[in-house]
Amino acid sequence: MARKFLYFIAICIVLVLGAGLAWSQFGDRFLRYASVPDVAFVKQEKLAQNVYDDPSMWFARPGRRKSVVNWLPPGIQPQGKGDAAIFFIHPTSYLAKDHWNAPLDDEESQRRAGLFLQGMASAFNAAGEIWAPRYRQAAFGAFLTDKPEGQMALDAAYQDVDQAFDAFLEGIGPDQPIVLAGHSQGALHLEHLLRDRIAGTPLAKRVVAAYVVGWPISETTDLPSLGLPQCEAPDQPGCVLSWLSYAEPADFSFIEKAYNGTTGFDGASRNGTPILCTNPLTGTADGDAPIEANLGTLVPNDDLTAGELVPASVPARCDPKGFLLIGDPPQLGPYVLPGNNYHVYDYPLFWANVRADVGRRLDAYESQ
Repeated sequence: MARKFLYFIAICIVLVLGAGLAWSQFGDRFLRYASVPDVAFVKQEKLAQNVYDDPSMWFARPGRRKSVVNWLPPGIQPQGKGDAAIFFIHPTSYLAKDHWNAPLDDEESQRRAGLFLQGMASAFNAAGEIWAPRYRQAAFGAFLTDKPEGQMALDAAYQDVDQAFDAFLEGIGPDQPIVLAGHSQGALHLEHLLRDRIAGTPLAKRVVAAYVVGWPISETTDLPSLGLPQCEAPDQPGCVLSWLSYAEPADFSFIEKAYNGTTGFDGASRNGTPILCTNPLTGTADGDAPIEANLGTLVPNDDLTAGELVPASVPARCDPKGFLLIGDPPQLGPYVLPGNNYHVYDYPLFWANVRADVGRRLDAYESQ
């Protein structure tokens, strides 16, 4: 994905974690100074072949007694696990500039990743066992520079994700249905997996759905390379869902400009091509749903360690350009980005509907 969009995501991460004032005063000079690693890039050697056999290399996987992904909001009762195996890639959580790739023993970034997984991946925990790997994610400062080290850091992070995916495949049943999901940097790596490991292979027939959320997919230049079609119907298995959430009035000019200046997976310009938009309230492409269709938004507490499920919180409709509009700004906390961008809340806004969506698609897959 082009550097401009990575830069936008990096701004989002800074603002999400409390640097909004600094951004408004000092702009990109502050971001680059405070965030771009000023150390030499250290090549990330491939992890030991069997490293992902160790349960400690996973935030979640079968056999771990306690995991943040098993969390449920008050009022939601635990259900029996479905038959799917879920592979979830967490978003960027490493903000320091000491390394181009996050060390696996960095406590702060691992804590943040756990919080993200609790509010996002937990929506999938009724569909089956969740596998969420630790990986040497690219530092968010890697998104702020044109230095080759930035792309090298992303490539190194994907190397870990790819290796974890191998362990995931070895650890699940040979015919077990698969759900793929990620957010932000995690969604970028998921796109890479779809292109490299799923498209044109027998694995594609085992995919219940791929939730590539918080990252734009061009319907014209990107989607054909992913090996799965867009989800058109709520009970359609084997397809891709994606959305970028904005309250109204929405200003997505920054991301739109960056997107239009990039090249798609097929080598053609993305300029003017529609962004894939799934309405998570309906599970349909380019849908429109009233507020009553929202089964429950996960409204977090101040430190994101818990939350309450509130039904009928926001509506949702896909803008003609492919952005998901959610009406008046809901009060979810201080981490809303400029332009009424609800990037941080892409999953929590529709937590209960995502939970219902994956269950419905799993039922449809198993009935085939």
